[in-house]
Amino acid sequence: MADGTLLVVNGPGRGVRFEVSSGSGEIVMGRSIGTRIRIDDTEVSRQHAVIVHDGRAFRLRDLKSANGTFLNGDRISEAALRNGDSIRIGTTALRFQLSSSHGARDASQQTQLVTFVDDSASNQHSAIVQQVEARQAAEWPEQKAGLDLLYQVAEELVRPFDSQEALLGQILELTLKTVKADRGCILLRDPIGRELIPVVYQQQAELGAEPQQMAISRSITGHVLRHGNAVRTSDALHDARFGAANSILSSGIREAICAPLRGREDLLGVIYLDTTIPVVDQASGSLSGRLVDEHLKVVLAVARQTALAVETRQFQDALLKAERFAAMGQTVAVLSHHIKNILQGVGGGGYLIRKGVKDGNAEMAEQGLGIVERNHGRISDLVMDMLSFSKERVPDLQAGDVNEVCRDVMQLAETRATENGVSLELREGSLPTAHFDSEGIHRALLNIVLNGIDAVAEHEDGCVIVQTEYDSGNDVMLVAVTDNGPGIPDEQHAAVFQVFESSKGERGTGIGLPVSRKIIREHGGRIRIEGGPGQGTRFVLSWPRGNPEERLDSGTSAGQ
Repeated sequence: MADGTLLVVNGPGRGVRFEVSSGSGEIVMGRSIGTRIRIDDTEVSRQHAVIVHDGRAFRLRDLKSANGTFLNGDRISEAALRNGDSIRIGTTALRFQLSSSHGARDASQQTQLVTFVDDSASNQHSAIVQQVEARQAAEWPEQKAGLDLLYQVAEELVRPFDSQEALLGQILELTLKTVKADRGCILLRDPIGRELIPVVYQQQAELGAEPQQMAISRSITGHVLRHGNAVRTSDALHDARFGAANSILSSGIREAICAPLRGREDLLGVIYLDTTIPVVDQASGSLSGRLVDEHLKVVLAVARQTALAVETRQFQDALLKAERFAAMGQTVAVLSHHIKNILQGVGGGGYLIRKGVKDGNAEMAEQGLGIVERNHGRISDLVMDMLSFSKERVPDLQAGDVNEVCRDVMQLAETRATENGVSLELREGSLPTAHFDSEGIHRALLNIVLNGIDAVAEHEDGCVIVQTEYDSGNDVMLVAVTDNGPGIPDEQHAAVFQVFESSKGERGTGIGLPVSRKIIREHGGRIRIEGGPGQGTRFVLSWPRGNPEERLDSGTSAGQ
């Protein structure tokens, strides 16, 4: 079964990854919450496009969307998808990636077929018939085949690949086809031991389906690494030394090209190509060579491009790893600090309980129990927020009453409001029955209400008002949470939804508001912030009321 992924590289959902499978039938992309791949983009139609596997490849088909579907910059009605293709719908750009490229995977898995022949002990030197200095890689080959290869390699270098091996395997395949060598291998230097390690290996189809062992001359690779020159050798034709049992000829090699992978500052490895099938000169009847000087120049130019790509990839991998470690460190530091405060609260409550029981003071024990229960609720909320934020989820849409959810939230928030001297008020509007995930909306609203209570906790006459409304014109449910706190400057509106961005000091984790926005977005809605410094803050939650199944059945031709 062929599987792939769609990665959002630009747009509101940047960084979100969607899985696609050949056995999943039609996979609809669109803005509606009933679609398999939901894109949170106002420029995207409710049902915008569909991806389906036709038995050979994935295909992308536009569903008569208002703004069109674009593949690699061209508007299409239907087209086949290739690994690395760019898709744009609305303002959202996505990259299609086959999660397992069979050719690339085979190329990396077959490296165990590559062996080294230690022929450096011979007194004779390798019969190198041509060598080119690495700096001559800028001298582009004149033959059309060579120029075509370099163009194809350049195209591959700008395609996204899920691994370095996949990229190198594709470059090696293109090079073999152009140079018409029989086998090829790309070897990279171990950054610690500096030994050459085979990374990808491929052979031409003419050699048969059964993979062949490939012997690589240590003397040739050693010469290339020492001098930095690309070499073409015909040792098997001219060097008597290869008649020995341990020779290259005994391994089936006729000719070889080896070019250095020279990066900006270092030699990263080599590309090694060889031939095994002899060519007979029709006039003389003798064996003739297949690899020529033009091939050597082509391989050297490809090697230079490949080395720069490998170097760039290594830098990006190192940068990504550093960013991941930094994010992990920040996450651990914030959560550890918050959990420590909760545990301190639990310890304090436990102390009051023990002392109250020991002294027979029921009031003190009751006070300690209340502290333990509140901190238990805080750590429970933290865990639930972490679970909600950690993965994409499809809302469990059921018919329900939004006002009932709001009443439950107000009841849960009442204890914290009373402790902080904050008044709570619920203003219920006349609402129709809606289809929503009651648990998700409950958590999103509770986070914002508790955030509002914390915002006015230190203000005299602090007040938080929750108001529900229904926008019949747009068929949208509305819940507004208003507080009379200090307000949020306009330039900080976006920052409050960033993970671990909290203005509440030790009282906040910086995860509650991002979780709320994520839940509302999963419902196809928005959270809007109103008010500024000195005006209080108003969070307006809005999401579509209707049943998603009804939306999917209501005609796709309009695309809206």
